Amino acid sequence: MKLLHLKPEAPRYCLLAAAGLMWSAVGVMLCGIAWKWLSSSAAMLRTAASVMTGIAGAWIVYRFGFSKIALKNIERLSQLPERACFFAFQAWKSYVIIAVMILLGITLRHSAIPRYYLAALYITIGGALFLSSILYHVRLWRILCPKP
Repeated sequence: MKLLHLKPEAPRYCLLAAAGLMWSAVGVMLCGIAWKWLSSSAAMLRTAASVMTGIAGAWIVYRFGFSKIALKNIERLSQLPERACFFAFQAWKSYVIIAVMILLGITLRHSAIPRYYLAALYITIGGALFLSSILYHVRLWRILCPKP
C-alpha cells in the first residue's frame, strides 16, 4: 500500500507564503514577549537600553545571518517542482534547529537571567526573523503580481 497519497501537496508559492508567515509570526511573537517583559518594568533606562540593544542586534543578525538563511531557503524553494510537500517550506534540518531554539527559549525563560537582558535577546532574534521574513514576502509578491 502506498502512502504517497497522504502527502499534503501545495503550490510552490504557498510554500513561500507559509515560510514568510512563519518567520513573521515568530518574530512578532518574540518581540511581543520582550515588550510584555519591558512594559512591566519601572526602570526606563534599562528598558531603553534593552530595546536599543535588541534593535541593533536585530539588524546585525539580519544582515549577517538570517537574511542569508532566508535567501538560501527561497532559492531552495524555487528549485522545487511546481507542487511539493507543504512541509518542505523549511528544510528538514531546519525543523531540528527550530526544536532546539524552542527548548533554548523555554530554558532561558525559566532561568535566573534578568528579563531586561532576555528582552534584548528576544528583540534581536525576533526582529531579525521579522526583517528576514520580508524577503519571503517580496519574492511571493513578485510571483503573484509580476510586472507587465
